[in-house]
Amino acid sequence: MTTALVTAALLPLLLLVDGPGRAWLIFAVMSAYGVSFVLLDAGEAALLPAAVPSDRLGGLNSLRMSVQEGVKLVAPPAGAALFAWWGGAPVALLAASTLAVAAACYAALRPGPVPPSAREAGSLLARTRTGLRFLWQDGPLRGLAVAGAAAVGLSGLGNAASYLVVVADLGRPPEFAGVLTGAQGAGSLLGGLLCARLLDRRGEPALARWGAWLAALGTLLLCVPVLPVVTAGRVLIGAGLPWTVIAVMTAVQRRTPAALIGRVSAAATTAVFGPTAGAIALGAGAIELVDHRLVLAAVAVGTALGALPLAGDQLRGAQASRGRLRARKSSERPSFSRSAATISPRASCPNDCQNPSSAAPRSSPSRASSGTGSS
Repeated sequence: MTTALVTAALLPLLLLVDGPGRAWLIFAVMSAYGVSFVLLDAGEAALLPAAVPSDRLGGLNSLRMSVQEGVKLVAPPAGAALFAWWGGAPVALLAASTLAVAAACYAALRPGPVPPSAREAGSLLARTRTGLRFLWQDGPLRGLAVAGAAAVGLSGLGNAASYLVVVADLGRPPEFAGVLTGAQGAGSLLGGLLCARLLDRRGEPALARWGAWLAALGTLLLCVPVLPVVTAGRVLIGAGLPWTVIAVMTAVQRRTPAALIGRVSAAATTAVFGPTAGAIALGAGAIELVDHRLVLAAVAVGTALGALPLAGDQLRGAQASRGRLRARKSSERPSFSRSAATISPRASCPNDCQNPSSAAPRSSPSRASSGTGSS
């Protein structure tokens, strides 16, 4: 709540920008906005496991991603239209108001008690190191974080090259990139709807691996200068990248102790999304030196290779997911007692209860006949 309110208070500072001399305010506000993203994600990661059973986290994260990507299909063109009609002030104020509404929604939540160890003393740097240490020492989490960082970071490397695909390969105006962005958003929306079932059945490592490979395949399709092929590639990228991110965040929520989940989630978010800014700058320089299709091919290969370490964790992840799925199905069935069946095999057959002699061992016919005669 506090992070949302502070960010909402910072956005109106953009109204003070009246020329190049105050352009630094834009970068300052956007930097604060990026920090708020990490803080909000860490807070939500700590809140969700306390409010939702572990076997439901994957479905909830998938739904959140679908909603976010669905909003992205509407918000950019709406913001651009609002900016074109009335300028930047209404856009900044509208964004601030949405954050204020989000803060009110956070305030309405009633989370459970915070574990005492989560409030332990220590500097911010020390607590951050604790989160990074846990993330690195947990093998499955480390592999997922590496795969997520490779997929998301390398997508930034290919960002500039994707614009050249629009202008140089397809011969379209730069504004046409918005159409392809919409196709990628549609892929994210559809991928989010499928993600929960895959996560339940195959586990986080498999989902992250498949997502990275989908994104790699989609990036390769961008090298084909045909509009339907490029559009299909953007759809695959839109579906694949969220799968990898959802897998990382769901694994963090399930595997991290409650006292550490906030700082571990912040560390994972930074590891996955942090390299993107540098990768965008590097990609912009790379297309000046080599053909942009070589950059896209390198992005595809790096994304696919980054997911290879997850192959060893895929079987364990699938087994754990099947266990959670069986537990969920059993919890949804009507409860009944099976204690009699587990204590004695006779209870499973009504005839045994009526005629005890029929349950006598076959190796002792004399005992069975004597029992029948005495009755």
